[in-house]
Amino acid sequence: MRVVGLMSGTSYDAIDAAAADLSLDGDTLVLTPLGMISTAYDDALRSDLAAALPPAATDLATVCRLDTRIGRAFAAAAVRADEELCGGRTDLVASHGQTVFHWSEDGRVHGTLQIGEAAWIAEATGRPVVSGFRTRDVAAGGQGAPLVSIVDVMWLRGRPGVPVALNLGGIGNVTVVPGSTQEGPRGEPLAFDTGPANALIDVAVRALAGRDASGEAYSMDTGGALAAQGTVHPQLLRRLLDDPYYARPAPKTTGKELFHLPYLRTVLDSCGPLPAEDVVATLTRLTARTVADAIRPFGATEVIASGGGTRNPVLMDWLREELRGAGAAGGAGRAGGCVVRSSDELGLPSGAKEAYAFAVLGWLTAHGLPGTVPSCTGARRASVLGSITPGGPGLCLPRPPHTAPVRLTVGGGPRPGLPTPHLRPS
Repeated sequence: MRVVGLMSGTSYDAIDAAAADLSLDGDTLVLTPLGMISTAYDDALRSDLAAALPPAATDLATVCRLDTRIGRAFAAAAVRADEELCGGRTDLVASHGQTVFHWSEDGRVHGTLQIGEAAWIAEATGRPVVSGFRTRDVAAGGQGAPLVSIVDVMWLRGRPGVPVALNLGGIGNVTVVPGSTQEGPRGEPLAFDTGPANALIDVAVRALAGRDASGEAYSMDTGGALAAQGTVHPQLLRRLLDDPYYARPAPKTTGKELFHLPYLRTVLDSCGPLPAEDVVATLTRLTARTVADAIRPFGATEVIASGGGTRNPVLMDWLREELRGAGAAGGAGRAGGCVVRSSDELGLPSGAKEAYAFAVLGWLTAHGLPGTVPSCTGARRASVLGSITPGGPGLCLPRPPHTAPVRLTVGGGPRPGLPTPHLRPS
């Protein structure tokens, strides 16, 4: 089955469309990447979306218009992926949509909202569309995140030691896969959001950094250049680390509902004026420190990183340093027995991993199979995720397999002539 996975994360700058050929071999799901393309939101849509996101106030008319405009943008991305990556032979589209609110209070998620109406995708492509993945897990008592944890568990199962999958998007999240013995796994897998990855760095850059040498306004810390020029401010770092979120037990989830510009300004007001470079350096250290603090208790032997943050060498060097606990930044990646590597080394392009993960989740839903691991999301049970929008006059879904996959392997790669994944810094 050829599945296109559509994803736009908390940076809401573009729609990633990854195409995968998915087939079942016994209890193993084989994912063959067919490539990924990235379609930027137009400036007007991105600006209107940013103006409507928390903590800003909005109205239902704005939400309706954004739902339609984002749905059409996702539809255009799906059509392009079908034509350029699948030769017009896509079987299924899996759309994450655009998260606009994740209702979390007192450690519990009460609701979640992703917009980008799937009917626009189904109408444009003529293919069935799976969407609305997160809500079912929330209804079952889960956090609705990180949903990629089932893919991480299947993908990393059987690797030696204690592997940890790390995604460095707007928000950082990890999946910890416990090691195995001859009697079986040592415990249940666990997944949770570590806190901001690029979220606070990005808002600081946009608000404080002004323009670069060419006169363009900064939108992100490309290549970690600003962090490299700055100095970590100890008082600011301590204030940031005091946020109660970091001490909460897993499973837990967070988002830009908490980690946004007004949040950052409140903390900055307590520290006095600071150069933009020092603020960005401190926030980059915050990401490295909180990720390392989250990983360290599990005795991780390898961290497999993906997401835009992997394109920031300062962040990655500081993460390795934090996992070592001391010493100079840099090194070969081995930190006290813990290797930090990119998911590219294991066959999944770091900039496309989440889009591929939602292609897998769509495949599971189409086959009537659960798409969650309860120990990772905190749900009462594993659930079949999402809703299916038919793509044509009828709907014909595949029969559930006799054996549900418990492992995932990555095979092959983009076919000759197909685009290679386009990686973005955040």
